[in-house]
Amino acid sequence: IETPWSESLVVCDVAEDLVEKLRKFRFRKETNNAAIIMKIDKDKQLVVLDEEHEGISPDELKDELPERQPRFIVYSYKYQHEDGRVSYPLCFIFSSPVGCKPEQQMMYAGSKNKLVQTAELTKVFEIRNTEDLTEEWLREKLGFFH
Repeated sequence: IETPWSESLVVCDVAEDLVEKLRKFRFRKETNNAAIIMKIDKDKQLVVLDEEHEGISPDELKDELPERQPRFIVYSYKYQHEDGRVSYPLCFIFSSPVGCKPEQQMMYAGSKNKLVQTAELTKVFEIRNTEDLTEEWLREKLGFFH
């Protein structure tokens, strides 16, 4: 069966200014939670900035995500370890809700690795339902990275 998007997995480039923003974000000195939400500009085939947020909790972040469209998120999260230490892991979250248009989903899926490499991130998570993005979920995911 031929599907229209099967012959070419589109890998989008990352917009120059976004690359720079992500680089700065990695070295930020602030101690609050912050997020960069990114989307794909379909016509330009570029990953571009959608929104930036400072002091945003996982639950607030969840409310910023569209329920029917994929998004990429880089999230700087204040993580309190059980022994009292605090770290600020950078998490890459791929929000790919069930019910997205398949070609949109393919485009995001195809571009994810390039973006992860560009941002030099190691903690990569995926959610299929924006409701899953909670503090509890994130802490549990980060718990595997001791």
